Amino acid sequence: MTTGQPGEFPKSPIPGVQNLIAVGSGKGGVGKTTVAVNLAIALAKLGHKAGLLDADVYGPNVPIMVGVNEVPQAIGGRIQPLERHGIKLMSMGFISPGDKPLIWRGPMLHSVIQQFLRGVDWGPLEYLVVDLPPGTGDVQLSLIQTAPLTGAIVVTTPSDVSLEDARKAVHMFRQVRVEILGIVENMSYLLCPHCQERIDVFSRGGGRRTAQQMDVNFLAEVPLDPEVRIGGDTGRPVALRDGNDPHSAAFFQMARDTVARIAQVGAPAGPSIEISD
Repeated sequence: MTTGQPGEFPKSPIPGVQNLIAVGSGKGGVGKTTVAVNLAIALAKLGHKAGLLDADVYGPNVPIMVGVNEVPQAIGGRIQPLERHGIKLMSMGFISPGDKPLIWRGPMLHSVIQQFLRGVDWGPLEYLVVDLPPGTGDVQLSLIQTAPLTGAIVVTTPSDVSLEDARKAVHMFRQVRVEILGIVENMSYLLCPHCQERIDVFSRGGGRRTAQQMDVNFLAEVPLDPEVRIGGDTGRPVALRDGNDPHSAAFFQMARDTVARIAQVGAPAGPSIEISD
């Protein structure tokens, strides 16, 4: 680990956390948080110790999606994460609930992200999934600068507009030397509830093509499923169901493929990286 050089940041590990997985997207509205929540729960259901950090401080939706409205407590100066559905949880939504907006600049964002990473008593975890805000802004850079990410998952839809922004997210992670674990195409298709015919609402196959063009792994096609939406709105994500359930199967396959990909990638690099202003 190098320190003391201008523009460089030490990347010390998070105590107890073996793998840090960032879930990001180039734009909002692609279901990134839905993917992050169900991925974390699916990992836990597969027998792994998993946690979920909601780093989308401007729009923290994790509390609603997991059905938690409690306030974390501190013991010995360390925040105790909440637990639900077999995973450990932390979100700004637990600390500042309701619809009051947060108007913060970069230094404040950096401070709260570091508090959530190092001031929370995560305990032993195999996987800590981090739900990033959309885009490529201060929160992403704060996390990347100071935490040794195992890798990143980029969420998109099949539409050309979403794919263009997903490519930007891939380039951002590559620029800062974060391994791309794969692309997830959310809302890939809709199965007609009457005839089971596949309907390509947002075009077809764009995520897979983009993954091939950018030479990254394609992790999953997640269908546009009313049950997924209902699960998120009611605090009962579909990943709580059996992995053989048709509504949750894509998330369990994604979780298994993510574990396999991490085993292939290995441990994150230790040296610090340089971020240009």
